[in-house]
Amino acid sequence: MKTQPNPNPLALLHPAGLVIFASLALALVVAGAPAAAADAPGKAGNLGNFAPGAIWPDNKGAHINAHGGGILLHDGVYYWFGEHRSKRGNSAQTGVHVYSSKDLYNWKDEGVALRMSDDPKSDITKGCFLERPKVIYNAKTGKFVMWFHLELKGRGYEAARAGLAVADKPAGPYRYIKSLRTNAGSWPLNATAAEKRDQPDTNQRKKDIIGGKFMRRDFAGGQMVRDMTLFVDDDAKAYLICASEDNQTLHISELSDDYQSFTGKWTRLLPGELNEAPAMFKKDGKYYLISSGCTGWAPNAARSATAPSIWGPWKNLGNPCRGNKEQNATTFESQATYVLPVPVAGKPDSFIYMGDRWRPNNPVDGRYIWLPIEWENDKPVLRWRDKWDLSVFKEPSK
Repeated sequence: MKTQPNPNPLALLHPAGLVIFASLALALVVAGAPAAAADAPGKAGNLGNFAPGAIWPDNKGAHINAHGGGILLHDGVYYWFGEHRSKRGNSAQTGVHVYSSKDLYNWKDEGVALRMSDDPKSDITKGCFLERPKVIYNAKTGKFVMWFHLELKGRGYEAARAGLAVADKPAGPYRYIKSLRTNAGSWPLNATAAEKRDQPDTNQRKKDIIGGKFMRRDFAGGQMVRDMTLFVDDDAKAYLICASEDNQTLHISELSDDYQSFTGKWTRLLPGELNEAPAMFKKDGKYYLISSGCTGWAPNAARSATAPSIWGPWKNLGNPCRGNKEQNATTFESQATYVLPVPVAGKPDSFIYMGDRWRPNNPVDGRYIWLPIEWENDKPVLRWRDKWDLSVFKEPSK
């Protein structure tokens, strides 16, 4: 959830619609949100469980500042990268913050991995929007590769680019390389002949999007990149998954062998279904996706999908949440950012849902909703827990 134009029909008709819609929805959601664990911070360095929605202190006792983030596991250490936010608004003023941990409960502040530039000509000058940073390691090059959603300063959310930074060490410092839109001049693998041709405007937005109108619009200059994540498959092939086509359609794009560019091999996923905040993972040879709808900063019901191949075909599995009506409708007042594989002894296919509870009026106070992923008939399931630890993955399946 972010400040970009919202594909909600009311917001599309009038730019102010997003602000009104999101504000009202957020007020309603908060009133019916699940009770969070106590806000009092625990003793830093001595935590033994997860407390979703509570203050999460780092080794210095400060609330962790890594929003819209992702996790890299390297040499037995977890690195949590996320947006460093402040009270001054949602634009990037500091950069990408990184923390390290060996147990996932206790996190050491490793500082700013990628720092915003003071150069007004830089793509990542202070005041741009830098969101959802993810880092993967390339064993062939020995480089740590960060991709993120980037919006250029002063241009709102119309740039819709993917930004790239690279480092020699997991915690950085990362060197900014470039930003771009993806797959310029390349058609998706699943595009039909009809979708590649110019077609008359039907004045029916969803029909036009499904028919490829926005894909064709961005063919020459490259496809839009907004909410995004990275996924590395068992064969070391890496992919960037993002909201595109004005947030109407998800795209999956294959990265080059060094993870620093695109091969031009890509596909459209769930066209016209208004998905953002994608988080991808793999279990028993099947690919899974958890995402959200598009309602600005206000939380909404999560979606899930599965496919036998990363290229599809993708099948909707519905809302993964199992709670009361209000919890199901807001994903426990959170939005997905990442799914973390946790190789617990005896349960190698264990996963943690990582979500953000956004606080747009005080961004630095955003909370983290981490929950274990359970399974029902090969479907990922989320249930609320006030507190939990990794031993839940050894419990018998429900």
